[in-house]
Amino acid sequence: MVVAVAIWSVALKPGQAEAVIPQGDLRITNVALGDELVDESGRTSVKFIYQTPVKMDSDDEDEENAEVDPLSTTILCSLTPGKIEQASIDIILEEDEEYVFEAIGPNTVYLTGNYIDQAPPDQVPFNDDSEPDSDEEAYRLQDVSSDVEIDPEDLDVGSDDDAHRFEEIHEEKTTTKTSKRPRDSDAMDTEVATEEKPTKAQKKKNKKQKGEDGSAVPAGEQAKPAPPAGDDSKKSKKEAKAEKAKAAPGPMQELTGGVKIRDVTVGAGPKAKKGSTISMRYIGKLDNGHTFDSNTKGKPFSTKLGVGEVIKGWDVGVEGMQVGGERLIVVPAKMGYGGRKMGDIPANSTLNFEVKLVGLK
Repeated sequence: MVVAVAIWSVALKPGQAEAVIPQGDLRITNVALGDELVDESGRTSVKFIYQTPVKMDSDDEDEENAEVDPLSTTILCSLTPGKIEQASIDIILEEDEEYVFEAIGPNTVYLTGNYIDQAPPDQVPFNDDSEPDSDEEAYRLQDVSSDVEIDPEDLDVGSDDDAHRFEEIHEEKTTTKTSKRPRDSDAMDTEVATEEKPTKAQKKKNKKQKGEDGSAVPAGEQAKPAPPAGDDSKKSKKEAKAEKAKAAPGPMQELTGGVKIRDVTVGAGPKAKKGSTISMRYIGKLDNGHTFDSNTKGKPFSTKLGVGEVIKGWDVGVEGMQVGGERLIVVPAKMGYGGRKMGDIPANSTLNFEVKLVGLK
């Protein structure tokens, strides 16, 4: 999916080469003569110089070793006053690459286009304006299972203490009164339940009978002895303490470009690294708490890490996570969308992401 972001234009004066280094992916769509002409009959051509692409998948060693001109040159169009004064084109210039344009002829030529945001077909862009679902499970990332095959007992999922980090929408249950008479079977069940209700004396007796572990024992039953110290049914205090420390939120760390991370839950699966295809659940918020994007149900968000498919803050912040892990990533504006406004994300915004790595390839 391609989304137009901002208008771009440049004027090419005769005989002057104009170097262009786009700040983002740039699509050029129109070439036109200016409103003032130096020569009303002369033809002006637009020369385009770019870096020659390198073939990465060739199996022919002779072809790989062959010398290739690092620069390629072509003519985008030729304009003549009174005949052809503008031309529609469609070329995309990649971010941070250098390109050179030159007007060959007597008149000034104008190039016009717009910056774009390109996302793979199966990727949900961060500026998606769709409202998050109001299902009460929409923001419970810790309930999402991993896409890789891992023993559930080995997967470290978030504890109940972490549940408050994600927003939940609770629907109030309403009780509707009815004047219908209960069925005879229901009435009989009610009578049986009433008859079996223990008396105060029985409750008092049950309360007095306790096992060695302090729990109440029903009347007529003997208290069961506590399991021996070496029994595997209960974890040792040392193991419980280690698991608790593993689930406790870690300290805030600062990474490349000012990106900050804090591990809320450390996963037990393989680690994400550059080149890994990751499947994620996430909630994106602004500093004011506004949720501008989320993926908490349905198909997980999938992308290849470290190749520029997402904002730089994600490539840096997600690297090193383990499957099943949850992390808070704070992305400064320069590692996000910078001075560009993206949907309901204002320019120069700090982005806060709560993410969970659910799959890895």
